[in-house]
Amino acid sequence: MQIKQITIAAAAAVLCHHNANAFTVLAPHAGVATRPVLKLPSSTHSAFRSMTPLRMAADADQDNEIDRLRLMAAKLRAEASALEAEKAQSLADAAERAFRGFDKNNDGEISVQELKAGLEKNLKVELSDKRVAELMKEFDASGDGALQLDEFVGVDKFRNRLEALSREEKNLAVEAKKMAQKEAEVADLFQAKMEILNDGKPTNSDKVLSVLPYLLPLMDGLQYGRFLLGAEGAEANPFVAILAVLYTLYRAIPFSGFIAYLGLNFLGDNPKINRLIRYNMQQAIFIDIALFFPGLVAAVLGLVLGGNNVQLPEIVTQLSTDAIFVTLLAVLGYSTVSSLLGITPNKVPILSSNVDKRMPTVDMFDIDSEGNIIAKPREQENDENDKKD
Repeated sequence: MQIKQITIAAAAAVLCHHNANAFTVLAPHAGVATRPVLKLPSSTHSAFRSMTPLRMAADADQDNEIDRLRLMAAKLRAEASALEAEKAQSLADAAERAFRGFDKNNDGEISVQELKAGLEKNLKVELSDKRVAELMKEFDASGDGALQLDEFVGVDKFRNRLEALSREEKNLAVEAKKMAQKEAEVADLFQAKMEILNDGKPTNSDKVLSVLPYLLPLMDGLQYGRFLLGAEGAEANPFVAILAVLYTLYRAIPFSGFIAYLGLNFLGDNPKINRLIRYNMQQAIFIDIALFFPGLVAAVLGLVLGGNNVQLPEIVTQLSTDAIFVTLLAVLGYSTVSSLLGITPNKVPILSSNVDKRMPTVDMFDIDSEGNIIAKPREQENDENDKKD
């Protein structure tokens, strides 16, 4: 018993050299006679197992297997590299042979003409000079206008690039066709709008008719020409005689001014009437409205001065009314001459700019779901004008 315990203790001491806390000797409990028991940790058991001959042999076999697999992988990589090199060399040889076939004059480079001839021979297709020039420009890395051996990519790559260019051209042709169709539709729409909105060149009859609307402001403005037209000897003037006849007829019709105003305002919005006539209708209305303000100012001034027992000299009244009438005749004369020449009289200060805003344009019309041309709502038109501004 003692010899066995000494042997166990010696073994434990040896293990302690590797791990000071590798084992624990259980002491006997107080009052109980027991034998000392040696308790080894699990790591110690693993160490004992790893030191067995079988384990060592298995590790050796595993190392040999790993080395063998590594060797096989190295051989496979070497074979793959050799195959890649062989393939690259084969492609290089094929490219060089093709290059020599293209280079007819053996000058070491392929010109545009040689490239065209070689591709047409190999691809059995006729190529345009423009297409060959595009290929040359794309693959000519040096930019010298010719292909050297290191720039030659082979017939297959040329074929692939030609097919890609062909697809691109087809797509561009389709897009161009769609764009042309769209532009044709826009042109047709514009033409349809133009047929509804008569903005064309006025005819001779249109030019004459465009002058008639200015009779309204002329008749209403004759009150400002009473001094000039009533002067001594004025009745001998044929112009004055014609005005007298027209004014008599104008006043013979009840509410003639109001009726004329409504008629011009209604016809001025009719898009089928030539633009020059419609423009003059609108401008005649604005001129007639403008004639209201001098009379209003004269009336207010007369009330103010009359309340203060002040009376304007007759010469002041005469000169002011003559000035208004002369200005009216100048505006009507300019508008009449311009209209007879077929030119829109849009140079009247303040008035013409407001007339331009009222004139309809092709942008004010739209097409409904049934293809009919209709006028855009006023709100939509204003929004589009705001965006343009």
